[in-house]
Amino acid sequence: MEENYKNLKIAERGARISLMAYIVLAAFTLIVGYFTSSKALVADGFNNSTDIIASIAIIVGIRISRKPADEDHAYGHLRAETVASLISSLIMVGVGLKVIYDGIHSIIFFEAKVPDMLAAVVAIVCSIIIYIVYLYNKNTALKINSTSLMVTAKDNISDAFVGIGTAVGIIASQFGFPWIDPLAAIIVGVIICKTGYEIFKETSHNLTDGFDKGNLENITQNISMIKDVKYVKDIKARIHGNNILLEVVIGVNPNLTVLKSHKITEEIEKMLEREFKIKYVVVHVEPEKKAI
Repeated sequence: MEENYKNLKIAERGARISLMAYIVLAAFTLIVGYFTSSKALVADGFNNSTDIIASIAIIVGIRISRKPADEDHAYGHLRAETVASLISSLIMVGVGLKVIYDGIHSIIFFEAKVPDMLAAVVAIVCSIIIYIVYLYNKNTALKINSTSLMVTAKDNISDAFVGIGTAVGIIASQFGFPWIDPLAAIIVGVIICKTGYEIFKETSHNLTDGFDKGNLENITQNISMIKDVKYVKDIKARIHGNNILLEVVIGVNPNLTVLKSHKITEEIEKMLEREFKIKYVVVHVEPEKKAI
């Protein structure tokens, strides 16, 4: 458990780095976008503003997750990390829809203007910065198995692509097609919504105790290969923060001693931690039922 709290502290550091980056990028892109008349860059700025709120939600969620178990939370508060990711996804979708609406409105009512090329340069620079942040967060998330930091990393790479798309739209508008800039803003909005939906889908799946079927079958197969395990009668798993909670019922020879049965459960626990990083396992042993 102590390792979990240490990892959460590392995840919080990654979220703080993202927060600081987004504050700087949001201010920069919104100001430059306004003065260069770039709808796409302003949309990118709103996207970064959303990420500020999302990053704060992630940090708060991680802070709550670090609270130890108490009378009301026997498993601790680790799911607060997942809840924070869910809230972030809803914020992203809301802002994405607003960006799409503004872009469509600009095209329909001929509000588009040819933006200054400075806007494209700013978009590219911002993309490079956020891509560096993405690499850091992704590598850290994989190392500590943090769902919220991986959500942050996915948002980072989405923002990097958004910046490149923004730059392309701004450059294209220089060739007599001013409507391409607001069109790029619409595409930015779609990407924001898509990223938000994907994060929402994953986090809501985890919060409703969903678990990947293929992964569960792989775990079952590995348990079945343990010596003296006759079969796996039942198995359940769910995501709890950055941990997997697993319950399994196995059948063994009814003539085995209690000590031997206990050693089998220990072998299963060691294998699951070694192969799947699963530390929280409940193994129930039943006597093998002979076919009649």
